[in-house]
Amino acid sequence: MINKRLLVKNLLAHNDENSFYDKKRFIAIGEKEGKAKFLKHVCALANSNPKNNSFIVVGVEDEDNKIVGVDFFDDSKIQNLVNAYLDNPPIISYENIPFPHLPEGKVVGLVTIRSNGKVCALRKNIWKYYGGAVFFREGSISLPKAFDIELKDINSDAVATIEQHARNNIELTLDAVINFINNRHADLTSDYKVFKEQFVVCWAGNKKSVNNKTYFSRVDIELINEQVKLFYSALDEITIDYTEDSFTMLEFVQLGLGAEQKYYPLEEMVITFSENGKYTINSKLVFEPPQYDKKTLHHVLNTNNTLLQKLEKNMELNKVETADLMHLPATYLICYLNGFEEAKEQMEQARALLKRQDANIYQSLKESLRILRKVRYN
Repeated sequence: MINKRLLVKNLLAHNDENSFYDKKRFIAIGEKEGKAKFLKHVCALANSNPKNNSFIVVGVEDEDNKIVGVDFFDDSKIQNLVNAYLDNPPIISYENIPFPHLPEGKVVGLVTIRSNGKVCALRKNIWKYYGGAVFFREGSISLPKAFDIELKDINSDAVATIEQHARNNIELTLDAVINFINNRHADLTSDYKVFKEQFVVCWAGNKKSVNNKTYFSRVDIELINEQVKLFYSALDEITIDYTEDSFTMLEFVQLGLGAEQKYYPLEEMVITFSENGKYTINSKLVFEPPQYDKKTLHHVLNTNNTLLQKLEKNMELNKVETADLMHLPATYLICYLNGFEEAKEQMEQARALLKRQDANIYQSLKESLRILRKVRYN
């Protein structure tokens, strides 16, 4: 069983960027350019390593390998993105790896890419790359190549050695459980469950009971053996259930206009553990967005746009406008889910304005964009 934190450390310590490993300060797959560049690197790494894993480490400074971290990123639909844009797509996963020195909510992203053994190519045009383009790695650079180039296996031994050095042990596992419960989340309700005598899942959050059902908010869930953060949210609420073989989490999101707020089921994640030392994670979107009168939403959209214009001009907001600003991310999301496509562009443009205006509203915007991304890639 591979400890993903040790894997990241081994990649950073012993390797410059090469044909099976890349590092990024961040990736921006919410934007067309960022999405295109990400797909290019995935394609190149898959073609350069037809027999073994390739990796992209996200949240690292390029100059000195300093680990600075990125926001928690939910990967549940990233395979859908790759499948939509690539022919012969590789199997891909994005895992959130916590490091002790990073602030709460910050992690290192680990993208693992496994080729299907066939030449991977762009399926359709995106940004400045054309459909049919094939990429390979030359050193630290992803370059276009002829489509009929032969796939060569040159890195299997190097990758196997790195993964072997990242194997877990009982001491690391116990230390991580104690640190999770006693240090990192001493102010929250924490618990753990051991599955199949070898997998340890820890979770923490603010616990409350409503109608004999237990909910958690400000939630953190980790698969300790692999040092992988499975879920993190400062805002949403979830329920947790488990059996001897599986761990199930159902995420809820709060949405509404004004005082009419409700919690809606968003996504169910089920981890199933096997006796052979393996596990699978399956996510299912169960979201049914609330529907509202189009005239009402036209008014909401125009109100939000006016608020952003005032922020751009550094104009002072009155009491009512300040209250509306608190709900702006969620109401933009509702507008988008009801067919107002322009709401997504407005949410992206609002990033910089809200970041300097109010940290809590900016966090709410990031959560709304996360939900939007889930819905779109589903």
